[in-house]
Amino acid sequence: MAQRTATRSEPRKTSVQARSTASVGAILEATVQVLLKVGKEKLTTTLVAKRAGVSVGTLYQYFPNKSALLRAALRLHVKEIVAEVDKVCVAQRGQPVEQMAEALAVAFLAVKMGAPKRSRALYAVSSDVDGMKITAAAVARVHQEIVGLLQSAPEVLTTDLHLMATVLQSTIAGMKRQLLESDTPETQLEAMQRELILVVRGYVRACMVQSRQSASVYRS
Repeated sequence: MAQRTATRSEPRKTSVQARSTASVGAILEATVQVLLKVGKEKLTTTLVAKRAGVSVGTLYQYFPNKSALLRAALRLHVKEIVAEVDKVCVAQRGQPVEQMAEALAVAFLAVKMGAPKRSRALYAVSSDVDGMKITAAAVARVHQEIVGLLQSAPEVLTTDLHLMATVLQSTIAGMKRQLLESDTPETQLEAMQRELILVVRGYVRACMVQSRQSASVYRS
């Protein structure tokens, strides 16, 4: 019985299978808009369908219930974040490692805080739709992207690259969470981003200093 319930909370059709990808996109955008307007408790499939300009029956062709709507909206949001990180990793490949770290920090905050109200709303429903599972695969993919980026750095980095990637991800995620949980993230963004850049640049610089110090000790 539990397995059947879990299955029904997933979209009945993917956007590829749907006859109209535009309709699915409109429904997901409407889901976020309704979420922002009335909150997660008052959000209903009827309100979302009305906002999207489709019938409730059409909505149910793709999403069987409210949980499926919120889950799909969160997945799309996470997908957008991963896409931005991918772009940064491609653009920064082979650049100085401090520049890489700064670019990653700026990109993460930009995609999350470009529309802070939307991000906060989706962040708030994450625990209701098993957001940890949704983000787990994305976190793992981003981790591998960052490791690959660090491997391309011109500097010699003897610190374990997986550890460096984990520290960078955790530090950036912590700052992002702090902003999303604050009352006025927009007013704090510039200052917090500036401080975050100092932190991540200092961290990767320390990794390089540690490498040189270790080499010096080894030679002596």
